[in-house]
Amino acid sequence: ILMDEPLSALDKQLRETMQIELRRLHRKLGATIVNVTHDQREALTMSDRVAVLKDGKLVQIDTPERLYDRPCDAFVASFIGEATLLNVSRAGDDAVRLGDAVLRTAHPLPRGDKLLLAVQTEKLVIDG
Repeated sequence: ILMDEPLSALDKQLRETMQIELRRLHRKLGATIVNVTHDQREALTMSDRVAVLKDGKLVQIDTPERLYDRPCDAFVASFIGEATLLNVSRAGDDAVRLGDAVLRTAHPLPRGDKLLLAVQTEKLVIDG
């Protein structure tokens, strides 16, 4: 089933009701549904998998959780979430330098000396 912006003209309350109904129908029918939307929140809340396109090219396809937690590049990070992008330099295979601070990463870094760090403010904790 292909749906092209099916909820875009609805008010907030009806949109949320229809999101629930469409998810229910999806589970009941077991059919593949392709929902074209420019509303990131709608895509993340309604989908089992999300495809992110940039300039007509597929950039990343993944679960909503993985798109949010492990975006493949700066475009996906800023498109999907409220990420602040910071220029950092490599400080090892699993660390970056931000000013005078060295920050360890949970995963190996991509190649290159100049990197972008995507900071999701809702996950940031500063403790003194």
